[in-house]
Amino acid sequence: MTTFRISPAVADAFPDTLIAVVTATGLRGHHPWPATTTALEDLEQQLADGTWAPADEADPRIEEWHTAYRSFGTNPRRIRPSVDAMGRRMAKKGILPRINPAVDSYNTVSIRHALPAGAFDLDHVTGDVDIRHADGTETFTPLGEPDTVEHPKPGEIIYTDTTDVLTRHWNHRDAHRTRVTEDSAHVAFVLETLAAARDGHRLTTAAGELRDLLTAHATGSTVHYLSPEHPQVTV
Repeated sequence: MTTFRISPAVADAFPDTLIAVVTATGLRGHHPWPATTTALEDLEQQLADGTWAPADEADPRIEEWHTAYRSFGTNPRRIRPSVDAMGRRMAKKGILPRINPAVDSYNTVSIRHALPAGAFDLDHVTGDVDIRHADGTETFTPLGEPDTVEHPKPGEIIYTDTTDVLTRHWNHRDAHRTRVTEDSAHVAFVLETLAAARDGHRLTTAAGELRDLLTAHATGSTVHYLSPEHPQVTV
């Protein structure tokens, strides 16, 4: 079991935060996921047809993350929130990269709803996961760079377990150690908003869509919600 916690300081600084933690067990990542393929291709076709476009930084759902990044000392135009960076890439290229079925599933839901998302292979997470401000002593190895070690800046918001940092700049980039691959069987996916009063319904819809994509390829799936009022969940 893994407990996810929002620290009191993060809860105080962002009181309208809501995070969906969608867990899946017994994932089968080596088989085709046709519903995910269809959802992704439909989104790309809508972009090509001009009936949909990814949210940009003028959208309140992206703007709020830029404001949050600036509040903890990160320039969001240099180091962008994950959904912002992915949306810009998709708008330019017309497609999303295919990684593996589980990652493609949360990327599709993330960009459709303009909500940052990430995922952690729970078999490689040590202890519990805290969402807190960095003190500057932590280490982080970025996804795809197993020989690189970074140190988050003091005050930067991070996801971290008892070994090292899982995500820098709140949701900019995940760690290599807990990356989700075709072999990942026990995974926690997160979807986030800083404006629950406005977008809580969007978050719950997105979490339901992600769970639906996972269910056919897992032995079990659950959805939990983290907020300042409920700052801890065990999955």
